[in-house]
Amino acid sequence: MLMECFIFGVLMTGVTCDVTEVLAKAGSLAVLPCKSGTSSPVAIVWSKVNTGTVWRKQKSGLQYWGSRWSQKGVSRVQCPHSQFERGDYSLQMISLREEDGGLYSCKVEVGDEVTENLVLLRIIKVSISPSVPIWGSNVAVTCNVTPWRDGASVQWLLNNSPFVPQSRITSIRAGSVVKKKATAGVTGDWTCVVGYQGKEGRASATLSVRGIIQPSRDNTKVYAVVGSAVTLPCVFSSGLSPSGSVWEKLKTGSLFKHVPSLSASSSSAQLPWDKSASLNEVGFGDAGEYRCAGTIENQKITRNMQLVVAKIVSEKKKDSMTLTCQLTDTSEITEYEWLQVIYDLNGTESVGPVLKGKTLIISKVSEEKWGEWTCRFYGKEGILGNITYHVHQMSGLSGYKSSGVSHNTATVVGLSFFLLVLLLVLAQMYKNHRRRKRIFQYPALETIVHTVSNEQEERKRNQVKK
Repeated sequence: MLMECFIFGVLMTGVTCDVTEVLAKAGSLAVLPCKSGTSSPVAIVWSKVNTGTVWRKQKSGLQYWGSRWSQKGVSRVQCPHSQFERGDYSLQMISLREEDGGLYSCKVEVGDEVTENLVLLRIIKVSISPSVPIWGSNVAVTCNVTPWRDGASVQWLLNNSPFVPQSRITSIRAGSVVKKKATAGVTGDWTCVVGYQGKEGRASATLSVRGIIQPSRDNTKVYAVVGSAVTLPCVFSSGLSPSGSVWEKLKTGSLFKHVPSLSASSSSAQLPWDKSASLNEVGFGDAGEYRCAGTIENQKITRNMQLVVAKIVSEKKKDSMTLTCQLTDTSEITEYEWLQVIYDLNGTESVGPVLKGKTLIISKVSEEKWGEWTCRFYGKEGILGNITYHVHQMSGLSGYKSSGVSHNTATVVGLSFFLLVLLLVLAQMYKNHRRRKRIFQYPALETIVHTVSNEQEERKRNQVKK
């Protein structure tokens, strides 16, 4: 009966054997059960069909390990003696390999009596070929079960979510194969779930794709403010040196054209896999779709991204000003908010209340305070960017008007004072002219006047000397 059950991996039709099945993933630990009614065995022998002894304990107490189950001089199998007194002679196997799958026998000898347990170990392994594919190339994810179980079901999980197979999935005798294009949509943890007769086993492998890792997906939006500098990321996997790398901007229609205003970023000058580009001063017209391209192993890799430019548009009215936070693309914007930072005459900073909305109406600006208005815009994952408008740029408001009125008043007062002085001078000149005209009619009187005036000045000088 034992030999009839020793068919590698498959049980013969019509033959009944007491075989325990164990499912385990490659690289893990498995416990092959072996129970006996006696706790005082004379000898224990674990063996694998068509391979030889795995581990045995002789009547003398000596132990032996098979060379196939050693790794760098350390045995991968053990049978804990602490469980013997309970009649448990289970075998522990670590660092499982695909070739470890198969039928195992556990014989327990007590006197002339021999008890045998059969264990069928099936190894599940997920492999990826090629191991790290280039972006856009073909990749195969394979789930192998050694030995295969007829009638077993295979389900796939990608990042712990059910993977819905499409046209690129096939089944083989030893398992299942998924064939896909290497893109961001297939990266992550692939898990193969094998089940039959109420039992289940699973194994996983991680799929990584070499190519452009930043941004990680197409149509990523990069936000910038008018007048600021911005870097458009294009970072390849570490160690790659793409050839023929170029930056293009999507113009009208579907044609990409070279962008001369883009220059290599500071980081890309030293790292050959960093092909990021930068704009030193962003204009509102720089918004649009950009594409970075490079060739790796004859495979052209591209990444499109959207540059979104923000600015604040001001509209001046008689007694107020309207500020509008304007972006070239608002598809990801979920919320706007305004925050005021105020500075008094001493330069002390204070923060005003947060106001919601895309548009802000400022009714009055105090002459004693000045500051900044910052518009912050948010997406589903948090803040996307912000832009600031300075209050002192807002001419036409009451504060600005008050300053102008004070300046005009001072000008008018100064001109009035100047005209008054000028009138007084002219009046005095006119009086002197009239007086001289009257004196010139009497020359003798003029001489007397001059003589008297000279005598008065002489007396004053003498008094000063004394």
